[in-house]
Amino acid sequence: MSKKKISKRKARKSLPPQEEDVIHDVIHLDGLYKNWFLDYASYVILERAVPSIKDGLKPVQRRILHAMHEMDDGRYNKVANVIGSSMQYHPHGDAAIRDAIVHIGQKDLVIDTQGNWGDVRTGDSSAAPRYIEARLSKFALEVAFNSDTTEWQLSYDGRKKEPVSLPVKFPLLLQQGVEGIAVGLSTKILPHNFHELIKASIDALKGKNPKIYPDFPTGGYADFSEYDQGYRGGKIKVRAKIEIVDKKSLVIKEIPHGTTTLSLIDSIVKASEKGKIKIKQIIDNTAQDVEIQIHLQSGQSPEIAMDALFAFTDCEVSISPNACVIVEGKPQFMKVNEILKFNVEDTTNLLKLELEIKRDHLKERILFSSLEKIFIEKRIYRDIEECETFEDVIKTIDKGLKPFKKQFYREITEEDIIRLTEIKIKRISKYDSFKADDLLRDLEKELKETLHNLKNLVEFAIAYYQNLLSKYGKGRERKTEIKSFQSITAVEVIANNQKLYVNRADGFVGWGLKRDEFIAECSEIDDIIAIRKDGKAVVSRISERVFMGKDILYAGVWKKGDDRMIFNMIYSDGKSGKSFVKRFAIPAIIRDKEYDLGQNNPNSRVHYLSANPNGEAEVVEIKLTASSSARKKIFEFDFSELEVKGRGARGNTLTKYPIRKVDFKESGGSTLGGLELWYDDASGKLNKDTRGKFLGKFNHEDKIITFTRGGTYRISGFDLTTRFEAEKTLNVEKFNPKKVVSAVYWDGQSKQPFVKRFQIETITPDKEFGFISEAIGSRLEFATQADNPELEIEVVKGKSKSKQKEVINLEDVIDVKGWKAMGNRLSTFKVTKISAIAEEEEIEAEVEEPRKEKVKKKRRTATKAKPNKIIRRSPKSKKAKSQKNTSKGKSKKRKGKRK
Repeated sequence: MSKKKISKRKARKSLPPQEEDVIHDVIHLDGLYKNWFLDYASYVILERAVPSIKDGLKPVQRRILHAMHEMDDGRYNKVANVIGSSMQYHPHGDAAIRDAIVHIGQKDLVIDTQGNWGDVRTGDSSAAPRYIEARLSKFALEVAFNSDTTEWQLSYDGRKKEPVSLPVKFPLLLQQGVEGIAVGLSTKILPHNFHELIKASIDALKGKNPKIYPDFPTGGYADFSEYDQGYRGGKIKVRAKIEIVDKKSLVIKEIPHGTTTLSLIDSIVKASEKGKIKIKQIIDNTAQDVEIQIHLQSGQSPEIAMDALFAFTDCEVSISPNACVIVEGKPQFMKVNEILKFNVEDTTNLLKLELEIKRDHLKERILFSSLEKIFIEKRIYRDIEECETFEDVIKTIDKGLKPFKKQFYREITEEDIIRLTEIKIKRISKYDSFKADDLLRDLEKELKETLHNLKNLVEFAIAYYQNLLSKYGKGRERKTEIKSFQSITAVEVIANNQKLYVNRADGFVGWGLKRDEFIAECSEIDDIIAIRKDGKAVVSRISERVFMGKDILYAGVWKKGDDRMIFNMIYSDGKSGKSFVKRFAIPAIIRDKEYDLGQNNPNSRVHYLSANPNGEAEVVEIKLTASSSARKKIFEFDFSELEVKGRGARGNTLTKYPIRKVDFKESGGSTLGGLELWYDDASGKLNKDTRGKFLGKFNHEDKIITFTRGGTYRISGFDLTTRFEAEKTLNVEKFNPKKVVSAVYWDGQSKQPFVKRFQIETITPDKEFGFISEAIGSRLEFATQADNPELEIEVVKGKSKSKQKEVINLEDVIDVKGWKAMGNRLSTFKVTKISAIAEEEEIEAEVEEPRKEKVKKKRRTATKAKPNKIIRRSPKSKKAKSQKNTSKGKSKKRKGKRK
């Protein structure tokens, strides 16, 4: 045994019994850590990071407002002094208090600020606390403070009293929003609109279930389809407000919440450096309003560039709310409408408590005023002149008041009588009974009103909220526009920042093979497909250099779900020796997996392969070997005779003799028919998913015509990546150069609606042409190429100024004129409303029949009705139609006579 152990035993034996027990009482460290961690976590959750549901404030915010209320004298105070006063209640450093007060001040609701307080849009910080000043706003003084209804507690050092929670009579937590990270949980409540919160509070008092959505000081657009009322697990998308200036530049007017102009520009620069967006220059002109100019490189479409900004930069961000608040000393996850209802109920209780306090105060004032009136008018003060002791004085006054005690709501106490003795002789000598009667009358009237409010508490609370809205609601309108976003696929909008090359013999494909054969432009996130001579196909992610197998016949960019890319192939089977012909698409595939396009037999060989983006079918010439026993050794084959099948299909037998060569002879048209397209006015995009208005079937040469509210038209292609500005776009249709445009516009100079009909004469792709008056205030109300354009207008007729509705066919109002003509007035009467009538359109469609004749199919337009824009009308009777046809015939005869 070691000497150390022996010495320890001797030491223990020599110790007194009490000290020996202390040594044996062992405390394990893991238990200490466990308790300390729980204490620390509870402290951070309750005292630092998470706000209380009652007043919506964190402890540091509550202590700042309390300190400012104690300092308040109507004038501004240096923020450094406010920080010093707040440190009497908050047991932490001045930096945390400074950050908290600046954060509250930037919300511009409960604190009036003076000086440089920073900018949430640009991320600029505030000036030093000694240079900026603050005071409580009138709103805060009215809503957040009342010493009579406040629950108090001792401060951390026991020297001061501080509020447990402020008696806030407004959903301050939801208006300002809050973020906090505690131990094991976090909270994120987004700011909401002042007007909408008050209106929702009124709806909650009326028993409704209101829904509220965030509103951000930076503006922008927001999609709340997955918001779930702020509950954890929800999500919102926020976008910047981007406008197209011209074909080469964009401008950002508003930025998403949680970003700054600096961070937004940095994200755009990074995306440009990676080649995802082709940008020439970015200029930040932000001053009073946000303005970030983006100049694009030549050849970059502004619509696609806008979508690319949403896809690759902070112009679109996703925010995950997580509403967590302290309820009765415990953290609790709630929805924002539940928080609102709790706040409305708490506000109602506070208003009730204030009314009860006011009622008791008025009763006391009425009681003492009545006592004073009796004491002076009945001259009771003279009876006390002969009293020798104070007790005799009290008894004498009490005896004089005895006949009047029944009219009071409570018993008269000695304290009331003592207050009467404190009335000065000067006041008694100048006492005016008429003024005293008026005062009592006013007090009783006020008491009656208070009692009425207590009985009708809900109506009183509604009036309270309405008063807040009228006093403080100016300038607090919604800034963030609520919209529904369509998800943008990165592949659709990324700029082609690389060039794709192929080495067919060695089997390599990529953008680094610059000495080899160029295929096409591509981006860094594209997939590439390669089809080899042995009939194998493989899809891989693009890179600088990727091996796809030797003897590549075709390599190109592969798009998932593209069922219009048709491959025409002729191959010979390695087992039977026969040659087969097939047409197939590859819309879906597993990356890096080889697929056999033949019959999975060795020694198979592809003789001919073509890739056709729109399902074209060509004619080829087949040449057999000279040694074959076939009578006809050269013959033609038309791929249009084959149906398009899956990639695993064997195909049709072309010949049983060996093929020497296959040559291309003649190109053909598409066999897939027209592409059916719809226009979704919510996203401003074309789609094949039946969303929005049906435009028709489009072949390769077809175009789209777009009419804008500014009175211009533009003819463009039907690329699915094209984006239309939904706010400026009035109508989108399939363009027919033979049809007439019928339009109604409001002339800004004459303040009258005009109608015009004209033929499109200038067909320059992607160029806008104005066709209405250029006067200030002119706007396009209606434009279409439909055959039978009808409008329903509301006009004011007669001295009674009664409104009447009329249906007008624009063909009967004006003849076809030049596109620069001003047109005719729509009506001789005052027009108050113009509504389009959805009619049946005749859409030409090619139907595959034995003769392949063109027939006409009737289709009801699936346009989405907008408010005050489209009114559906019941179908006309046969008699009305026949009368209309007769009138048309007569008008045609008249035109013929004129000619």
